[in-house]
Amino acid sequence: MAVRAEHDRAVLAGLLGRDPVLHAYQLGDLDDFFWPYTSWFRRGDEVVLLYHGVELPTLLAFAAPERVAALSALLVEAAPVLPARLWAHLSPGLEATVSRWYAVSDAAAHLRMAWTDPPRAAAVPAVGEPLGRADLAELRELYAVAYPGNWFDPRMLDTGQYVGVRDRGRLVAVAGVHVWSPRWRVAALGNVTTHPDVRGRGLGAGVVAALCARLRASVDHVTLNVRADNAAAVRLYERLGFTAVAGFTECALTRLTGPAAGSAGAAG
Repeated sequence: MAVRAEHDRAVLAGLLGRDPVLHAYQLGDLDDFFWPYTSWFRRGDEVVLLYHGVELPTLLAFAAPERVAALSALLVEAAPVLPARLWAHLSPGLEATVSRWYAVSDAAAHLRMAWTDPPRAAAVPAVGEPLGRADLAELRELYAVAYPGNWFDPRMLDTGQYVGVRDRGRLVAVAGVHVWSPRWRVAALGNVTTHPDVRGRGLGAGVVAALCARLRASVDHVTLNVRADNAAAVRLYERLGFTAVAGFTECALTRLTGPAAGSAGAAG
């Protein structure tokens, strides 16, 4: 069974929809908003996504533990047609597969968390107001101070799913989304931060609680990614009713050359 490109969104939605929490980002990328920047590879029931809408293409390869071997077989066949440099999100065990063709660097363990207990968030005082394009300059200023190096796509402000808090007229806390798809009923929180000057006042929890309350009207699954070693963030999300449901690795991949590179099956 050879790997092939998949262009049918209905087919992809059916495969990814078996586990909408694990595949929330891929499901969101089926929307017209992201679809033009995607390439999909399929082998049987397994799917990986290569997203081109960022400077460094990003590979998303997720599977439940019992399906990792099948997804590994897909990556073995897809390796020859993947870019020489990319960023990757990989389920545990897949680093060993890609290391046959790529040098793995900047690896960090992450958690996928799902909002499993909404009443816990309802117990947290919600704060904030919706943000839009008019707030972009202020938002960039906040990220430069409070969350340097984060990945932020200004187009996501157009979703209306960014909430911010101002203190004396200055934007000091924000929670937003990386994915918001009413069609596929999934959302992924992202770009959450609080200015260092006001940390410890509960604004981070309050603004996430406000955003989650907004999202409940349009999606069934709210997820997020967080570094496994970010204990403070993990505790905050647990307080709001999120539960860790899967682990994965984020890493940079640079193709090996010469004798160090492994051999792979041909892509179909």
